Amino acid sequence: MDLFALEFFQRALIAAVFTGLAAPVVGTYLVQRRLALMGDGVGHVAVTGVALGLVTGLAPTWTAVVVATLGAITIELIRERGRTGGDVALALLFYGGIAGGILLTGLDGQSASTLNSYLFGSLTTLAAADVWFTIALAVLVVALGIGLAPQLFAVAQDPDFARVAGLDVRRYNLLVAVLAAVTVTVAMRTVGLLLVSALLVVPVATSQQVMRTFRRTLALAVVLGVIASVGGLLVAAWLSVTYDAQVATGATIVLLALAMFMLSWPVGYVMRRRARARTPFPAAHAHDEEHVETGEHPHRHGPDCGHPAVVHGDHVDYVHDGHRHAPHGEHYDEH
Repeated sequence: MDLFALEFFQRALIAAVFTGLAAPVVGTYLVQRRLALMGDGVGHVAVTGVALGLVTGLAPTWTAVVVATLGAITIELIRERGRTGGDVALALLFYGGIAGGILLTGLDGQSASTLNSYLFGSLTTLAAADVWFTIALAVLVVALGIGLAPQLFAVAQDPDFARVAGLDVRRYNLLVAVLAAVTVTVAMRTVGLLLVSALLVVPVATSQQVMRTFRRTLALAVVLGVIASVGGLLVAAWLSVTYDAQVATGATIVLLALAMFMLSWPVGYVMRRRARARTPFPAAHAHDEEHVETGEHPHRHGPDCGHPAVVHGDHVDYVHDGHRHAPHGEHYDEH
């Protein structure tokens, strides 16, 4: 069976690509502001929005956008103004959102299982209108997230400096909250409302293992988000065709993203260790210590030798076995 020739699979593939593009863009700012769980809070609120759409007969995606946006703004205002801490505000919306969704669904005479495709994702059931909805919102999120990157980064990194520089910190914080709500509804049918936070956060955390600058972190996170979304969809399809298994795409997408994080962690550890070794310590006083010349040395020291470097006068020493060594032509000085 050629899955790529099937229309429903083509729709799922397009939605996965755009979801993978949008989620890490917003996730980068949330992680920067230490609000990694905000996506979870908004996702739970969006459950009430979906249930409201099912009860009233309106499109659940649009009602979810409206309710999730109101929830995200509420979280931001409580965090900014209220005496309640940000984590408590998120907890209140966690419980209220999921409880409201289940209550409304029950009042409509439906069971909570009706919400399953929204809670855990169901890419293969997307209609053409859902795909266009996903594309439009994803393009909006990416355009604002990248177009306003300097301002959003400044506000996330140092709000006091951004305020002194003339930026409206509150407005940009509310913008990030609204973008998070829109992204949650974009990813609602891809990974599900209960797992959406993973696609917001995990690609960013993976990228941070190997990248050091904001722009490179953002760029790699977007690439990883697309790989996780498309790869998770293909894995779910392969399991379905090969083993006749009914696996939700949200689960495979999240597990693939977590697998990439686990693979990146040792790579990042080695890179950080090597970077520390290449970073010179503060310069030592050139005349404080005695130099001893030695003709033999078991190692060849240089920028890539892995030993800590120390600026010493007009040259660089390398720390090894409790001594500092400096290559001078055919011999080493030790001190």
